[in-house]
Amino acid sequence: MISVENISKRWGDVVALESVSLEAGRGEIHGLIGADGAGKSTLFEILVTLVRADSGRAYVGGYDVAREWRAVRQNVGYMPSAFSLYGDLTVGENLAFFARIYRQPVKRVHELVGDIWRQIEPFSSRPASKLSGGMKQKLALCCAMIHDPDVLMLDEPTTGVDPTSRSEFWEALRGLADRGKSVLVSTSYMDEAAKCDGMTLLHRGEVLDSLRPTDVEGHYRGTLYEICTPDMTLNSRLLELLREWSLCRGCYSFGDRIHLGIALEGIQTETVQSYLRAQGVETASIGVRVAVPTVEDLFIQLTSTPETESGGPEPDLA
Repeated sequence: MISVENISKRWGDVVALESVSLEAGRGEIHGLIGADGAGKSTLFEILVTLVRADSGRAYVGGYDVAREWRAVRQNVGYMPSAFSLYGDLTVGENLAFFARIYRQPVKRVHELVGDIWRQIEPFSSRPASKLSGGMKQKLALCCAMIHDPDVLMLDEPTTGVDPTSRSEFWEALRGLADRGKSVLVSTSYMDEAAKCDGMTLLHRGEVLDSLRPTDVEGHYRGTLYEICTPDMTLNSRLLELLREWSLCRGCYSFGDRIHLGIALEGIQTETVQSYLRAQGVETASIGVRVAVPTVEDLFIQLTSTPETESGGPEPDLA
């Protein structure tokens, strides 16, 4: 339902996208994962026919986005990253406006996203500008779905939304995918990647990797170790020492723990503790175990430079 083939786009001297390709089938949620500035919004604007690519081809719902843009717009529901509904209109008035545009009855949205609609229905007379962040996004989803599109394009729909609303939003997306909708959703929240059927990791306009969330461990190079200590004040010292280790290929805080990547296979956890003891650290209370890499760990590894591997600045995932 969504096919992108070597799409490139420049804004002056800035390369926004460089030979980007991805595939998303019917009934799939495909995640476009990357930090700010990765090129996610530019790709969305190309796929919904707001911007033309410099090169490459893309198809949405079987239609060429460059030559058959009218058909694409009829078959796509689009939520841009910025709230783009009419703030001075009420919830009900926004829905009625989009229903008239698509010549659909407002009740259609009740049928398509009933659970989401029931959450915002009590606020139907409230101006959209007065809604919370989560409610704004739920209203935007209702408006995007009112013409029952085959494809949904959602650009960072949960940014700034509270955890409960994020969870409810993703439940709604899964329900839509289960009914055969193709969903392309971008996010900078690495935990949301696990909710996708497939994902493309994007960094500075280039594809780092395309995989399923269940394949992360197989795509991670080397071994990942998790280090924890009851003395949180020791973490900064451990980070400094581990980043100086010749075997280190990425070391960073991961919540209240430390994740250490080592490119070699078969290194024992005792080897990590032995190194720390050699640096004068008492390791009796320090736990070291082999960890299963997450999407965030893979992303950090793929975006690491020699500088970050040796302890330089970490990539910004916000």
